[in-house]
Amino acid sequence: MRLFPRENYLKKIRGFYHDDGMIKVITGVRRCGKSCLMRSIVRELEGQGVSDERILFLDLDRYGYRSVRTPDQLEALIEPMLDVEGTKYLFIDEIQNVKGFEEVINEFRSEGGFSIFITGSNSYLLSGELATKLTGRYVELEMQTLDFGEYCEMKRFLGQQVSPNLAAELDSYILEGGFPKALDYPDLADKRAYAAAVIGEIFEKDIRGRARIRNVSAFNLVRDYIINNFGATVSLANIQEDLERKQGIKIKLETLNRYLQVLEDAKVISKCARFDLKSRKSLQGEQKYYLADLGFYFALNTDNRISYGPVLENIVYRYARALGYKVSVGRVGKFECDFILRGSDLNYAYVQVAMTIMADRATEDREYRPFEQIKDNYPKYLLTRSDPIQRRDGIIHENIPEFMAGRKMF
Repeated sequence: MRLFPRENYLKKIRGFYHDDGMIKVITGVRRCGKSCLMRSIVRELEGQGVSDERILFLDLDRYGYRSVRTPDQLEALIEPMLDVEGTKYLFIDEIQNVKGFEEVINEFRSEGGFSIFITGSNSYLLSGELATKLTGRYVELEMQTLDFGEYCEMKRFLGQQVSPNLAAELDSYILEGGFPKALDYPDLADKRAYAAAVIGEIFEKDIRGRARIRNVSAFNLVRDYIINNFGATVSLANIQEDLERKQGIKIKLETLNRYLQVLEDAKVISKCARFDLKSRKSLQGEQKYYLADLGFYFALNTDNRISYGPVLENIVYRYARALGYKVSVGRVGKFECDFILRGSDLNYAYVQVAMTIMADRATEDREYRPFEQIKDNYPKYLLTRSDPIQRRDGIIHENIPEFMAGRKMF
């Protein structure tokens, strides 16, 4: 089995391979590549000389393990490993399929000698008992679908052609989406069908049973609305108003809020809150939502025209999240900065995203203006699709395809 190495994620977790005190929790939307990442880890362990008898890989979504639904059944599969000498490496894929798995994981972690890796497709994985019992004893790695640089690398890995015109390749990436499996399908229609199937799988496996959605048609309208309006500034009140005015559906605010939270928990969307740079406080009421993958948008729409504003924002947002940044929408007085990024070192970076700044001087000035209001010395980036690179006021101007293909950090 050929495995494309997702080095951005592997390097973040390598330091924990042999740590039997910390559970490694890998989260992310379904089909983003969590299983293959775990198998890549297994390959690396084997390359380090770890024998097969010390590795147990349980994929609870695959044939042979789908009937494993209780803690006792899961425990019975792992228990024989107790007789193996040395550090044991336990990998459990889609562990949320077992209700009450927390007790089992905690038991084998407490036994010692187990380096445990688990994956899940939604936020329920780190809610409730697991987070309570393992406070300070787990590390979470959130995966994204392929970013543009990984998309190009994986195409080369699979022997597929990558255009020397990276802006054109970026457009292909936008239309095809970043699900790794989608690269196996040569036709765009098939890639779209695959993304649509992922949406259906998420509803059946991560939403229907857990969230107890009674009015499925209303939920789907909310889902489609937020997917079609990704990157727009919205509030619960204006979503409610739009649904009533355009769709003729009345929905309570608390129900709407729950539906949006369900979509967040299932990793379909991510909420990007607004942050006021002057007060250094989050602003309540209005926010933006970005998609786990642009394939979701194009799977629900037959139009191939690209609205570069929200699309490029979505790509930059996901790239920043993949690099480990916390991301907010910034407000600077009456101006808006597309993104404020905060790194693990608690330093900031400011990012403006535009399709182009070459239309006219007014467009250029509009993109630079928020930066002029920011008085600190943290780096400021202007990211465009394919413009001649400018030098202005110490602001770093880069084109998105080259920035991401070069795996650059902010």
